[in-house]
Amino acid sequence: MELKLKKYKEQLHDWPEKGHHIMAQYDGEKIIVYQSYRKEIGEFAIKNQYFGGAFSLERMTWIKPNFLWMMYRNGWGTKEGQEYVLAIHLKMDAFKRYLENAVYSTYNDRLEIRREEWQNQVKESSVRLQWDPDHDPFGGKLERRAIQIGLRNDFIKTFAKEDIILIEDISDFVNEQYQLVLNSDLESLMIPEEKPLLFDDENLNKKLRLK
Repeated sequence: MELKLKKYKEQLHDWPEKGHHIMAQYDGEKIIVYQSYRKEIGEFAIKNQYFGGAFSLERMTWIKPNFLWMMYRNGWGTKEGQEYVLAIHLKMDAFKRYLENAVYSTYNDRLEIRREEWQNQVKESSVRLQWDPDHDPFGGKLERRAIQIGLRNDFIKTFAKEDIILIEDISDFVNEQYQLVLNSDLESLMIPEEKPLLFDDENLNKKLRLK
């Protein structure tokens, strides 16, 4: 794997405990996002290094840059149809473009627009943005919020192919680490090294509620 790994317990001390944070492994060129699929889709993606075959370009796909939040959603790769866990090395400029075009999935007063205007934006938008509670390795809910981004239309088409640098199958790694979680051995648990992401664009940071 090309993922950089670090012990969970060592990272825990450096992570923010609350607030909205894009926890991710990234550098200036790329960011890692995670998805889980059934075998047919996963094998095609690994072999061809893009999404095709049984992968649908007609429905919204959700990407998650936070490893442990992905593990919460897919049950550490044990949920039916989510056995193939993929680490997608995504171009950073593509990820930023998604967020610049994103509309919040749910309405709230902090959006500073009327509900009707937000409803129109949602209908027209091809990118959805959602903040959900982050989770610990056991699935426990945290105060910190984790991001997921939904893509459709032209955005899912570029995501599926030209926005991708590399697709890795990390299913075996996930299974190995899950055994440690089942044994409550968090001292040995290894996960991708992650840190909060902030952009140079202050307007984008404000839109995303990043601090």
